[in-house]
Order: sequence, then structure tokens, then C-alpha cells
Amino acid sequence: MNAPLQSAHAAVDPAKLEKLAEVAIKVGLQLRRGQDLVMTAPIAALPLVRLITGHAYMAGAGLVTTFYTDEEATLARYAHAPDESFDRASDWLYEGMAKAFANGAARLAIAGDNPMLLSDQDPQKVARANRANSKAYKPALAKISNFDINWNIVSYPNPSWARQVFPDHPEAVAVEKLANAIFAASRVDVDDPIAAWEKHNADLRRRSTWLNEERLAALHFTGPGTDLTVGLADGHEWHGGASTAKNGITCNPNIPTEEVFTTPHALRVEGHVRSTKPLSHQGTLIDDIQVRFEAGRIVEARASRGEEVLKKVLDTDDGARRLGEVALVPHSSPISASGILFYNTLFDENASCHIALGQCYSKCFLNGASLSDEQIRAQGGNSSLIHIDWMIGSGEVDIDGVRADDSRVPVMRKGEWA
Repeated sequence: MNAPLQSAHAAVDPAKLEKLAEVAIKVGLQLRRGQDLVMTAPIAALPLVRLITGHAYMAGAGLVTTFYTDEEATLARYAHAPDESFDRASDWLYEGMAKAFANGAARLAIAGDNPMLLSDQDPQKVARANRANSKAYKPALAKISNFDINWNIVSYPNPSWARQVFPDHPEAVAVEKLANAIFAASRVDVDDPIAAWEKHNADLRRRSTWLNEERLAALHFTGPGTDLTVGLADGHEWHGGASTAKNGITCNPNIPTEEVFTTPHALRVEGHVRSTKPLSHQGTLIDDIQVRFEAGRIVEARASRGEEVLKKVLDTDDGARRLGEVALVPHSSPISASGILFYNTLFDENASCHIALGQCYSKCFLNGASLSDEQIRAQGGNSSLIHIDWMIGSGEVDIDGVRADDSRVPVMRKGEWA
């Protein structure tokens, strides 16, 4: 390990990193004895990988297998690979992952790559590579998005990511600040993180229970640049925090999480909406997104920055211009209150209400585990190769719930639960 990376690792509190690893296994996955684990991580996250692996085996894991990514190797492809390389992906790897999940393995991803890694690369090549990867990943992603398995995402303060978030600080200081922000958002900077997560999950469950009891037909968002009605899928169900996968294991897929979320109806979204935070997507920052929906489909789209990449995303497939998720997050959430723009959707989406383009989650339907793909589509669920969240909430946004009889109930006022 090189000296700069060793210095960066030294800036990370080892006790809190240990707690994050424990939470990933005991709260994020609730890994079962004998269950295999498939993990992916940037190579810079090796200290966390090792701790998680240890906690997995202490929990009785059968076999832990980790696949690493490396930023320098990724850039080497863009610098030297032949043009036809960008229309290919490692389908054999994803087929193997899908087979592992079908055989009962859990999935854990450690996020932390430099969000701007590909910002200077040819956007055409980036788009082609993303499309090829999305197609290849679909067999494995289906096991995740359909919630067949217990899965989890946590983050590590990769130095290249820390420099993006805190560009005015020396690298070691930036890593320390990002690490502390990750630990706070992940609720591992307290004496008993497991108990803290139990309380937080109960709070999110109360929110989702109330929304499910209301049986709303739509949500109406209003605010600066926004007048959007999001129809909700027939038989939709709200979720938040811990959820039970089809394999019977209750897990927390995202750490951190502040959202309650459900599935919009792919054909019943009308109006216009403006993003309230930038979207970092595959090395490109897309800012000030403004789109207009008709009959559920985006018919106009622009952005002050990254518009070309946004439009390529929207052209991924037929479902890319429709919504697969709508999520509610109070403006006062800890991540929002931190004032930090993480350039990482896992964190930034938990600072604001958001919507997601693309694939829906089958678990966000009543009796979703028993529904076929055709039934999900018939009830309004969207299908796509992508699932990309972007933020539309702020302290200036109000949300009304619209019932089937057109009566209304306040859901949020000025970004806070009403």
C-alpha cells in the first residue's frame, strides 16, 4: 500500500469503522449462519472490506467473495482500449452473481469511488459503456430490485472522493471530515449503533404505516419550478428502513437511509419539476435538471450542466423516461442538516425528497413477492435498465396527498412532515 493511501487510512477512526462493519452485517444484511456473501468495493476500501469480512465470518457466513474496482484501471480503459471495448461488459461475471443470488447468497456493496472519475472522458464512450454494463448486470440486478435477497450498501471515505467533497482541505483532513460525516449519517458515532438503528427503523415504519393507511392515489409537489402530480401505482405499498426480503431475512438495504418510498404509476405522472440538488452520475455532474411529464413520460428535459449526459440517460430504453420510485425525506434530515453535498446518491438522496427514473421495486406493491412481472406492469410498475435517483425536495416544497375522490391531505409543508 502506498504512503499517501496509508496516511489517508490513518485519518479514519478505527473504532467507528469497526462499528460500521458490524452494522453492515448485523443491521444492513442480518446475515444468516451458512449464508454466502458477494461483496464489491473500490480497492481503496480494503480496510473496511477486511473488517466486514471478519464480522461476516463471525456471524457464520459460509463463504465471502469480494470483487474490487480500481480507478486507475478504469481510466486505463478510456485511455487505451479499442473503440469496440465500450460496447462490451463482463456478462459472465454478472451471470455468476445472479447464480450466487439464486443459490441464496447475500449482496453487499461498498460505495466510495471518485464521483468525478469520468468527467474528462468522452461522454459517448461513457454512455456506451454504461449501457453495456446495465444490460449485462440485469440478471443480477433483477434479484436485487425484486428483493429476492438481503442486500446492503455502505460507504468508505476513498481519498479521491474526499477531495471532491472537501477540495479546500489537505487530503488527510478531507478524508477525516468525510469519514466523520459517513459515520454520523450511518449512525455509528454513538455508543450503541444497533439500538440507534432499531429506533430509527421504528420511526420510518410509523411514517410508512400512516401513508399506507391513507391509500393515496397521487402526490402533488409544488415549489419553485415545480408543479408535479405523481400518480401512485395500483396496489402500491410504502416502505422505509428495514424490510423483509423474499428469502425471509429482514435487512436495511441502504445505510444511511432517511426515506420512505413507493412505486409511482408509470403512466400517471403529469407536470413539471426542477431538481434541488446536483446529480452526480458516472463521473458527470448534472445540475439544475428541469423536465416536463405527459402521461407519465418525460417529453422535455434540460439542465444547466451535463444536459448531454442527461439526454443520453433518458434514451437508454423505453422505461428510462418514466418513474420507478418516489421517496419522501424531511428537509431537516441529518444529511440535509450537515450542509454537505456528497456527490453520492446514497447520501444526497437522503437529504431530500426524490424521484427515480427507470426500474421500479417489486416489493413496493401489496403482496409484491407473489406478483409476476406482467402483473407489476399491469398495476403501473415501470421496467428499465436504469434506476437513477435525483432530488426534488427542499425547505420550499409542499406535498399534498391526493385521494381517489380528489380530496387532499397535507403530507409535507416547507419540506417537513405535516
